[in-house]
Amino acid sequence: MTIKNIDCATLKKWLDNDEALLIDVREAGEYKNINIPKSYLLPLGNISIDKIPPYSNKKLVIHCHSGKRSLMACQKLLNENSNLEIYNLEGGICAWQNSGCHCNCATKFFLPLDRQIQVSIGFFVLLGAILGFFIDKNFIFLSAFFGAGLIYAGLTGTCYFGTLLSKMPHNKKDK
Repeated sequence: MTIKNIDCATLKKWLDNDEALLIDVREAGEYKNINIPKSYLLPLGNISIDKIPPYSNKKLVIHCHSGKRSLMACQKLLNENSNLEIYNLEGGICAWQNSGCHCNCATKFFLPLDRQIQVSIGFFVLLGAILGFFIDKNFIFLSAFFGAGLIYAGLTGTCYFGTLLSKMPHNKKDK
């Protein structure tokens, strides 16, 4: 089968009629900030057919922030089972919000995981440069360490620093 894109109006109708299982492939911190009612959190890094709740007689719909990660998740699921019929929400939760559909919003704001990574690595690179300039030139290796980590993450798609940050209590989904 193939991945079929759907719009917000179609998804809203399906959810209202209990015709769809909606999987959110964003990270727990993003989900905690804002989510679509009746959606299930299953981050992209953990997605597999075995982890999807039972959905017999329902359409399987995947969504993320803007539609890119959900397409990756759809492809990953199709690689596991090529007979699946999967729907991708075009534009993700951004399009859902812009169309005026209801979202569950957190009372406190949390930075999404990708931005936490950017802020943290930026801080350590800057810290290494400042300490290397003013204290001891060997502190420049702090910047080099985080720069090498970024290169590794870019080449492999695996960010160990992001995995570490995702384990922090503020990034866990409340049970």
